[in-house]
Amino acid sequence: MSAEPSSTGDAVAVESFCRGLSKRINNFDAQQCRDADLQAAAAVSNARRPLLYRDFPAAATALAPKRVLILGGIHGDELSSVTVVFQWIELLKSGRYQRYHWRVLPLTNPDGLFADTSTRVNVRGVDLNRNFPSPNWTSQALNYWKKKAKSDPRRYPGPSAGSEPETRWIVEQIQQFRPDAIVSVHAPYGILDFDGPKDPPKKLGYLRLQPLGVYPGSLGEYAGLSLKLPVITMELPQATQSPSASQSGRIWSDLLGWLDKTIATPASP
Repeated sequence: MSAEPSSTGDAVAVESFCRGLSKRINNFDAQQCRDADLQAAAAVSNARRPLLYRDFPAAATALAPKRVLILGGIHGDELSSVTVVFQWIELLKSGRYQRYHWRVLPLTNPDGLFADTSTRVNVRGVDLNRNFPSPNWTSQALNYWKKKAKSDPRRYPGPSAGSEPETRWIVEQIQQFRPDAIVSVHAPYGILDFDGPKDPPKKLGYLRLQPLGVYPGSLGEYAGLSLKLPVITMELPQATQSPSASQSGRIWSDLLGWLDKTIATPASP
């Protein structure tokens, strides 16, 4: 099912978004973005940029299909995380993976990516991956930032939990979509992280499991430990240079294998 923009204004916003990506990310074609048929959400970023997504529903024959939420670009300077998600959209468009219902958010921090120089934080200087409303946010987030992170501005958790519209939008997606697993793509540590229940994958392509732990306000703390959802965090090796299509495909293949083994619904007769 194609998620077409709901209005002329949405279509213009999506076109501007796609052209902007092609200018900011090396070897990224605006047509690849257009072909993704992204839909503009009702929510927008702090700077009024569109927050875009695409649904790939399960086949009608799938019995109570499981749901998978994919997030890219929560840190605006991790350009490769956006490219990989678009590579996966190409795979999903083939219709070969319809035993799951997928929701894909390729760029969750557009203000950071489209800043004059792409930044980890959003336009208000908030690290969105420290801004999620985990139960310990009020008691720990700012104190952790000041003492452990040495008040690093790249890791500022914000003035309050969920203070940013981008964070609130992701939380709404989790609440409304009710995923059975979340995949969040980052860079540049070159490892695989995991939080929450279920046995983690030992590897996805060339990424090997090396748990990093959680932080107050992180997605792993909020969705993995608090909501008890499996959260796979892929850390690509480089922030600006994307994996090849074959490398991305191997990661995808291993991800599907883990989903099939760990959360899949039996196929219909």
